[in-house]
Amino acid sequence: MDTEDRDAIAEAVRQAEVLTSGEIVVVIDRAASSYRSVPMIMALTIALFVPWPLLLLTMTSAPRIFLIQLICAAVLLAALLWYGRGGRFVPGFVKRNRAHDVALREFTARGLTRTRGRTGVLLYVAVQERYAEIVADTGIDEKVEQETWRGIIEPLLLAAKEDRLREGLIAAVADLGTVLAKYAPPVANDVDELPNKVVLL
Repeated sequence: MDTEDRDAIAEAVRQAEVLTSGEIVVVIDRAASSYRSVPMIMALTIALFVPWPLLLLTMTSAPRIFLIQLICAAVLLAALLWYGRGGRFVPGFVKRNRAHDVALREFTARGLTRTRGRTGVLLYVAVQERYAEIVADTGIDEKVEQETWRGIIEPLLLAAKEDRLREGLIAAVADLGTVLAKYAPPVANDVDELPNKVVLL
C-alpha cells in the first residue's frame, strides 16, 4: 500500500470523524506472525528419524550417521522454511487467533482506551492472514451488535481478496463513521484525539 492509498484512507477517517465524537484508527499489518517455528519443528522432527534406517540397514559409522542427520536437518529446514513462508503449514484458526491477539495489542498501543467517552474504534487488517477485525472500546461496543461489525468486515475482506484493499478500507471507514454517528454523535468542544493516519506494520 503506497502513500497515496494511505492518504486516501486517512482522509476517509477524517471525514467519518466529522459525524461523531468517536475516534477511528486503521492499522494494516502485513503479517500478524512469521510462523517460522512450525517449519523448524517439522524439519527437526523429521531429521530425528533419519538415523534409524541407517542404523538398521547399513554398517555406517555413528559419526557418519550424525553428519548425514545434520545435513538432512539443514536441507529440510531450508526447504520447509521456504515452502512454509506465510504460514502455509499453519492451520487457519491459529492464524486467526494470532491476528486477533495482535489486534487487541494494537487497540491498547494506539491509545484507543484513553479517549473521552471510551468511544475509540480500531479497524485492524492482517493482509497475510486475510483477517480483519473491528475492536471497539466500552462506550461503543456495549451498544453495537456484533452482526453490525460483521456487516462491515465481510465486504472489506471480499474487497481485499479481489485486490481492492484501498476501496474496501475506505468503504469500511465510512460505514464505521455511520455507526459511530448513531451511538456517539458529535459533542461540544470535541477535538480530534488521535491521528487519522494509517498505521502500517
